[in-house]
Amino acid sequence: MPHPNQKKTEVGCLAFFTVSAPITPLALEAENRPIGMLQRILQSETLLSEKVGQLMDWTGKRAVIRMNGEKFRRFVKAPPRNYSVVIMFTALQPQRQCGVCKQADEEYQILANSWRYSSAFTNKVFFATVDFDEGSDVFQMLNMNSAPSFIHFPAKGKPKKSDSYELQVRGFAAEQLARWVGDRTDVQIRVIRPPNYAGPLMLGFLLAVIGGLAYLRRNNLEFLYNKNVWAFSALCFCLIMTSGQMWNHIRGPPYAHKNPTTGQVSYIHGSSQAQFVAETHIVLLFNSAVTMGMVLLHEAATSDMDIGKRKIMCVAGIGLVMLFFSWLLSIFRAKYHGYPYSFLLS
Repeated sequence: MPHPNQKKTEVGCLAFFTVSAPITPLALEAENRPIGMLQRILQSETLLSEKVGQLMDWTGKRAVIRMNGEKFRRFVKAPPRNYSVVIMFTALQPQRQCGVCKQADEEYQILANSWRYSSAFTNKVFFATVDFDEGSDVFQMLNMNSAPSFIHFPAKGKPKKSDSYELQVRGFAAEQLARWVGDRTDVQIRVIRPPNYAGPLMLGFLLAVIGGLAYLRRNNLEFLYNKNVWAFSALCFCLIMTSGQMWNHIRGPPYAHKNPTTGQVSYIHGSSQAQFVAETHIVLLFNSAVTMGMVLLHEAATSDMDIGKRKIMCVAGIGLVMLFFSWLLSIFRAKYHGYPYSFLLS
């Protein structure tokens, strides 16, 4: 007997049967699955388009997007996302007294504006900031206890160790941040700084003062041949260079570091690979004191003053050299961990 689902078909004198499979719930589910997947893909693309559109709208108003906990979770943590986000975690409120945060924010704004008004601007990278007082839950979520900090959130996956910017080593200059962003996103940003006329004005003022003094003493220019003047100028230049001022100019490190949780301020960087601006000022002062002690010792040995004054100069010179050299050595020990030698102070 033919199968109940068979259909008889006759062609000429031949007859054959075709069997149709019974329709089951499993078959219906298999037929509907591609439609469901397509709907989810369309919903994901629609959501992604809305998120990118919103970010582009905010970026059009401000180069740096201000985020709180809700915006961070929606636009950074939650999928879908095909864009990278560079976030500066900071504490800019006056009660936080974070001077470094203000300096870093100025450089960050320069970087973001350079990208925003660049001809190569795309929706591949966005710049944002999270303030501690507006997004403390984000700080807790990421286990962050210091500011400022910079983290890159890639389009795919979680941030790696290299996605956290080494602020203490590289400084917060916009050019350094741009190199780091280029390494993490392959987006090259040419930093364009607003014109700053302070340097040319100061140089012009200095040249005018020197020219005026030379004109007033045009009949007596013997001071130009005074060896003490040139020796003092050379000594100042050496002290400035050996204290790390050129490193500050190149790297742009923060003046000091304040922990927003404890409020403790650090003026000496704990690593031998970086320094604070305040640290260079301290080293400059200590080197100057040691130099002054050496000058006093030289004068005590070679001057024609009475013996009493020469003894005072000798004692003062020895005291300055011993005390400030001990402090310099203690700073060196604090930065180069494991250094075995000390003098007077440990």
